[in-house]
Amino acid sequence: MNTSENNKRIAKNTLLLYFRMLLTMIVSLYTSRVVLNTLGIEDYGIYNVVGGVVAMFSVISGSLSAAITRFITFELGTGNKESLNKVFSSSVTIQIGLALIIVILAETVGVWFLNAKMNIPDGRMLAASWVFQFSLLTFAISLISVPYNASIIAHEKMSAFAYISIFEAASKLGVAFLIAISPIDQLIFYAMLICCIAIIIRLIYGIYCKRNFEECSYHFIYDGSLLKRMFGFAGWNFLGAASWVLSNHGGNIVINLFCGPAVNAARGIATRVTSAVQGFSQNFMTALNPQITKSYASGDRQYQMILIYQGARLSFYMLLLISLPVLLNTHYLLEIWLKVVPEHAVEFVQLSLILSMLESISNPLITAMLATGNIRNYQIIVGGLQMLNLPASYILLRMGCVPEMVLIVAIVISQCCLATRLIMLRGMIRLSAKNYLVKVYANIIIVSLFAAVVPVAFSRVMEENIGNFLLLCLISIMCTVISILYIGCNKQERQFVAYKVKSVISRFLRK
Repeated sequence: MNTSENNKRIAKNTLLLYFRMLLTMIVSLYTSRVVLNTLGIEDYGIYNVVGGVVAMFSVISGSLSAAITRFITFELGTGNKESLNKVFSSSVTIQIGLALIIVILAETVGVWFLNAKMNIPDGRMLAASWVFQFSLLTFAISLISVPYNASIIAHEKMSAFAYISIFEAASKLGVAFLIAISPIDQLIFYAMLICCIAIIIRLIYGIYCKRNFEECSYHFIYDGSLLKRMFGFAGWNFLGAASWVLSNHGGNIVINLFCGPAVNAARGIATRVTSAVQGFSQNFMTALNPQITKSYASGDRQYQMILIYQGARLSFYMLLLISLPVLLNTHYLLEIWLKVVPEHAVEFVQLSLILSMLESISNPLITAMLATGNIRNYQIIVGGLQMLNLPASYILLRMGCVPEMVLIVAIVISQCCLATRLIMLRGMIRLSAKNYLVKVYANIIIVSLFAAVVPVAFSRVMEENIGNFLLLCLISIMCTVISILYIGCNKQERQFVAYKVKSVISRFLRK
């Protein structure tokens, strides 16, 4: 394995994904503002929570989606093209069948839950029902696209994601403006147009994959042995998918039951902000994940460990760099962005960002675990821990706790899951828990403390205005960069960064 070429590929793909993220983040945040102001807080909250009911059914699909991505990437690592085509065709067949099953479940159990249990304001149940139907169709379409998206990631052709995602974000911005002149109910019209965009994006991904990857030529294949392995993997991964869905969308539904759609709107705003910020680390991990899986498939354990340690630290650093200014200026940013800030939105955003930063260091561990294929015990224990989010949140809100307690519970449980992952992966991939705690966990804590001291001190004495906001952002970024370089990085990493910076400056001056 050529480590230098792999590193260059990771860097190139990361840059492409960042280009995509910066544009889509700006468009997405502005789109959220337009949609919130047009629909109003109540309808915006209805859209988020009803969409969450549909997403609850992704507990079934999420496990198979992870299996598909893992098997396609693994076969690419082994170089077996015949087996690769079998995996792809089998995956498409599975997803089509799964989409039909989920539609049936949603049209029975989901419709009952929406009408009998959800807290929907009087006069909006018809609109909520249409949102549910369009959200269900959007979800089914996205489900069938999974094997195609997995192929793009496995082949590390990230430019496709960049261009298609920019088109998707621009389309959603257009939808946000169109709902202001909707000839029908604005909430229904919005859900319908989002569904149309999903159909178009699905067709684009299908055409791209068929033209560029030879294995993406679907024909019905029945391979009992392969299906058994994929379903076996997916069956145990079901627990992990279930725990994630229950923690995120289940928490949103619990908030709806006790607090109503207005608080769901605040949670929806936090989700949008967090999704935008998470792009900084998710794009990096999207580029890195195939290399972790391929290094395991090829037997290069040393390189896999390097990727895990560096991937965890860099994911956290990227989130810290963008999250610290947001954490210190949350209220001011939301006022600029939304004009009208829903109650609880500030706290939801801050807690969601903290949760995202803490979970980011687990992403390389999860990828490494999935690469092994031996996930039964892992998912039983870690998935079981994550499932505690929903009952714990329900009990605390029933006792009268504030809605933010849902995220506080999630933060505590996420750290318990991290400790469990380290213990279990020691036997699965010979990961040293001690090395991870020293090289990653202790490292990011020290970096965060040193990065935050000066910006927090300044934020305590500054008033909210554009000048102070820009100054505080500059201070936060400078302190974070210095802390990362001189505390978070070792000598070799600092030398590498210095060399890259000098190379860029030299090329610029030559021009």
